Amino acid sequence: MRKYLPYLLAGIAAACVVVCCLVWLDMSTKTQAPVEDDPVLQDPEPAPFVPKNPALFTAEEYPKVDASLAIHPLVNALAADFLAVEESTLDYEYTSTRTSEVYHNLIDGKVDVIFAAEISKEDQQYAKDQGVELEIIPATASAFVFIVNTENPVNGVSFSQLQDIYTGKITNWSELGGEDADIIAYQRPTGSGSQTAMLNLVMKGKTIMTPPTEQVSGEMGELIDAIAEYDNSQFALGYSYFYYVNTMYKRDTIKMLAVDGIKPSVETIQNGEYPIYTNGFIVLRKDTPEDAPARKWVEAVMGERGRAIMEEKGYVPVKTEE
Repeated sequence: MRKYLPYLLAGIAAACVVVCCLVWLDMSTKTQAPVEDDPVLQDPEPAPFVPKNPALFTAEEYPKVDASLAIHPLVNALAADFLAVEESTLDYEYTSTRTSEVYHNLIDGKVDVIFAAEISKEDQQYAKDQGVELEIIPATASAFVFIVNTENPVNGVSFSQLQDIYTGKITNWSELGGEDADIIAYQRPTGSGSQTAMLNLVMKGKTIMTPPTEQVSGEMGELIDAIAEYDNSQFALGYSYFYYVNTMYKRDTIKMLAVDGIKPSVETIQNGEYPIYTNGFIVLRKDTPEDAPARKWVEAVMGERGRAIMEEKGYVPVKTEE
């Protein structure tokens, strides 16, 4: 027995050490604050929202506003400011993104006011047929731009060359200083804001060629994608609005062409140098009562507060008369 006594005592001592360590670890765990409760590691509480300006409308009295696709970001920003709420909390729905449908919604009385591209002749006739007179107010200035893939060596065209391309007179990029390849000239559907602008601002009475079905893009984004990404995109040509191409649907593989030597930019739009100039229009029915929220909304948009929001969101407000 004495022979094994040293081993027995050594075992008892080792066991005591283990037990003491376990007890110490248990007590240390109990007294240490959980990691998730450490205020240093927790995300800070977000600062409460403080509106820049007092509310102009309650949610109940805010007019029903519709807009063309390229103007949606501006209309959202106006709503957030005029209601004095965070833009991310807006529960805002548009009835349409197509300009022609936006006009029809106003003419049919489904909305109170719209912010849209230029009205087409077809929509003017529709309003006349419905016995509705429209009040049309230029609100933003914009450029109507032509876009190509960045792989295309052509950087600019003349105004008359654009007309010749879309009447079918010029059909090859080599005629414009580019490669020997057919020009794939995209168009938008009749009644879209950009197609109306193309006919009124560029063709100016000249007959636009009838494109193949696959070269008519129903949505603006589809047209830009076709030029940016699809097969033979290097030889494609299309058109849109400056803000949409430069901000809303910007693509690294797209560039805007100079026209008559002037490249579209905020500066050349503001100073009137870029030759294809257009507007965004606020439109309401002429029979809208003078005390209606829609008229109060128009006044706010066209005032200093609305113009500041336009500039903040990257739009160009029309120049006011001195």
